[in-house]
Amino acid sequence: MKKCKRFVPILMLFVFFGFASCGPVVITSRASNPPPPWFYPNRLEVVRYVYFPEYHFYYDLTARTYLYLDGGVWVRRNVLPPRYRSIDLRRSRYERIRNYNDDNIRRYHEENNANRGRSNRTTTRRSN
Repeated sequence: MKKCKRFVPILMLFVFFGFASCGPVVITSRASNPPPPWFYPNRLEVVRYVYFPEYHFYYDLTARTYLYLDGGVWVRRNVLPPRYRSIDLRRSRYERIRNYNDDNIRRYHEENNANRGRSNRTTTRRSN
């Protein structure tokens, strides 16, 4: 009976830590601010930016700002402009930008996403 009484608290600790380790963990430079509700990672990651490829804008988890092109210039804003306000970010597809912590998102975008969706085909097909 004494062994059972000792076993129960230890078992409860293992169960508690087991469930606690299943939750999302995001490492940013400002850990006191949780990520927005649409961002739900399922593993430990070091992420600063999230990219929404359908709409071509980024969200900076550290600065809590949106980055998008406005007249050919990358701008940072706390809220999205009216053209994006009808978007449900919880249902939108996004990509986590891993291992990029620079403030200059233009450089990352030009290296990784500038030609997204474009074909690199330069010749036309011949019909037989």
